[in-house]
Amino acid sequence: MNALMNLPRLVFVVSLILLWLSALIGATFAKRFRPLKEDEREDFGVVEAAILTLLGLLIGFTFSMAISRYDQRKNYEEEEANAIGTEYLRAELLPAADAAKVHDLLKKYLEQRILFYEVRDRAQLEQINATTTRLQTELWSSVREPVAAQPTPVAAIVASGMNDVLNTQGYTQTAWWNRIPTAA
Repeated sequence: MNALMNLPRLVFVVSLILLWLSALIGATFAKRFRPLKEDEREDFGVVEAAILTLLGLLIGFTFSMAISRYDQRKNYEEEEANAIGTEYLRAELLPAADAAKVHDLLKKYLEQRILFYEVRDRAQLEQINATTTRLQTELWSSVREPVAAQPTPVAAIVASGMNDVLNTQGYTQTAWWNRIPTAA
């Protein structure tokens, strides 16, 4: 079943053919076994128009919700990328050794975040989440120690930036999970 879901065009063509055949068989049986009388045809037309109107509204609202979810995910992903980039630059305000360590950790963290969006296997996603959590702990401790050693306004900006990196990951990941499942 999963292999079939990786071929959306094939699913579309097969569904279209099946729906067309179903409609053809239904129309054939309706004409052959019980044709509609003229007064029934008028009532049928009203019901058909109402059903098509409701179907149009349902499709419209569905697309509206999907588009708003997509926009939300896109905005959160952009916010997370900006937070990581800003923190990468702010880390230069730390002492050289600490800045190099934060830069290295941020690069690894960014690789894990990109992998999160590319991988679909649950086991790999769990490993990526575990690695991301470990890197977050390392990132926070690598910023916390120099900031605690020299509590200045500049150091506070670096700590605030790291806090933004860690928070935006949670928002982005929650928005990513709030999408139409692949099985649907």
